[in-house]
Amino acid sequence: MRRCMEESEMRSSPTLSRKSSCLFPNRIPKENRLVNVVKEEEIQDRDVVRIKLAVERLSDSEELIADCSRPYTLPTICGKHKDLKSITPQTLRDLFSGEYNQFHTDYTIIDCRYPYEYNGGHIQGAVNIYTKQSIDVLLQRLEKDRPQILIFHCEFSSQRAPTLLRYLRAQDRMLNSQNYPRLYYPEVYILNGGYKAFYEHNQNFCNPSSYVQMLHEDYRTELHHIRTVTKSQTEREKTRGKSKTMSRVVRF
Repeated sequence: MRRCMEESEMRSSPTLSRKSSCLFPNRIPKENRLVNVVKEEEIQDRDVVRIKLAVERLSDSEELIADCSRPYTLPTICGKHKDLKSITPQTLRDLFSGEYNQFHTDYTIIDCRYPYEYNGGHIQGAVNIYTKQSIDVLLQRLEKDRPQILIFHCEFSSQRAPTLLRYLRAQDRMLNSQNYPRLYYPEVYILNGGYKAFYEHNQNFCNPSSYVQMLHEDYRTELHHIRTVTKSQTEREKTRGKSKTMSRVVRF
């Protein structure tokens, strides 16, 4: 009986408690661990509420740009791609003419056609970006001083431009996954009808003032080469994606 009492006293002894804390200096008291868990749960709950509210705002108002910060600068139309905001060639011409200068925004035109198409004639000031790798570079070169509008197009704005626009948005969401709905490029449009539609009535805004079709006979070799390279890059991306999936399965 006496031995049991002595052991009990030893366990409750402040001196021994101090020795134990010295032996395990990194041990977090149970009370503090519970507080940390509660705080983490509170933070997660706040994040869920914030994301839910943002999704509701985006669903309720199609006039807000994708980070919910303000309305869209340019008037949009119902284009072929229902999930994307489309503008007309006339709206782009008005943008060139200074119709929207009061909004104090910068804009960049992303020409998603292949280089031989771009060199054969493009919208003034447009940047030639036709690969996902170039989109990744664009996300790394951010202009944070002023709001930045991006306007995507390809020959008809039917496949290449929408694909790269969606890729940009997906990568942008991923980079800002901890701060939803924040985005680096929340205001992005697609030019309805593409370069062909714009060129028909606005040749004076094109440099040089000409139009080379993707399937032009003089550029069969270039087209074949670009498609071959693009296909191999896509296959490598799929392989890397499968490897990451397998590693996640093994890890978890």
